[in-house]
Amino acid sequence: MSRARPVVAIDGPAGAGKSTVTQRVAAALGYFVVDTGALYRTVALVTERAGIDFEDAEHVGELAEALVARDAVKLEGDPHGGSRVILDGADVSGAIRTQSLSQGASKVSAQPRVRAALLELQRSAGRAGGVVLEGRDIGTVVFPDAEAKIFLTASVEERAKRRFEQLVAAGSDADIESVRREVVERDQRDSTRPIAPLRKAADALVVDSSQLSIDQVVARIVAHVRDVASKLGSG
Repeated sequence: MSRARPVVAIDGPAGAGKSTVTQRVAAALGYFVVDTGALYRTVALVTERAGIDFEDAEHVGELAEALVARDAVKLEGDPHGGSRVILDGADVSGAIRTQSLSQGASKVSAQPRVRAALLELQRSAGRAGGVVLEGRDIGTVVFPDAEAKIFLTASVEERAKRRFEQLVAAGSDADIESVRREVVERDQRDSTRPIAPLRKAADALVVDSSQLSIDQVVARIVAHVRDVASKLGSG
């Protein structure tokens, strides 16, 4: 379809800084954030609360389908340009940001029924353009026709360091070697899953943030999106 403003797809491995960068890019452009990873984290949260194993494909699939069928999950903009996740009327934006649910989201997102249930929800939220989405398969599966595709990455060591610092700041007694192992395990799981694996779209701009500040990463992506937008006539 022809859009007045582009869809911006930011893909990449865990710990590359996608969430922070996505929010800042959206704020700089005046776009809305569609946090697809938060949707999978929410499925993981409901799964955990129900006492269901993250890898129980049948029951997790049923749970995801039920959430979508009753319109239980909504993404809303917040005053700072980011997005809030509303589950059954309650804001769970903070509750889904734990290490346990990070791993849980990776596991439930590998299940075909979960991905199918959430796919149209993601597409409908971003179809009109003027949005920034981040995840593992936005530019390859969710929006293969996205006008601006970014693959944001960083070294394993740098991503583990960032995640460790986040956990410590949140009061966790995290261990850097354990965090590094989890990053490696998640990379392996995300890149080898049979459904929508993590991979770079052929036409994506690669941004390696290992040696770049957040400001530098954001500036590079914003410049790219503005160049794409100017070609659509939207400035």
